[in-house]
Amino acid sequence: MKIKNLVDLFALLPEDERIIVDVLRQIIIETLPEYCKEKISYNVPFFYGNKGICIIWPSTVPRGGIKKGVLLGFWYGNKLKDQDGFLTHGTNKQIFYKIYHTPEEIDDKPIIKLLKEAIKLDGTFKKSPA
Repeated sequence: MKIKNLVDLFALLPEDERIIVDVLRQIIIETLPEYCKEKISYNVPFFYGNKGICIIWPSTVPRGGIKKGVLLGFWYGNKLKDQDGFLTHGTNKQIFYKIYHTPEEIDDKPIIKLLKEAIKLDGTFKKSPA
């Protein structure tokens, strides 16, 4: 499977996953500063600045490690304070995440708080050569 753009991705997803991905993307796009970009990487939406910031991985897309729902993963979650204990620390040492099963579960406040912390962290990284 090779997903090249959001149209391909949305065409593949069941409605509940499509809505969750769309809501999470809107929160991320509205929160990230101008220098940050979105691209399809690993067949899913990936957001980066100087380095990776976060990724949205619907369970329909293979190799995400989840069977149901949509994963919002923070690329350097292991370096975030996450004072509210919002993120799950799975088997990956670096990416910490939250899995959503319904759009109603999405609360933008903790997501925005973590994104702002991730943006500060991203500012400490040197821009990787393109």
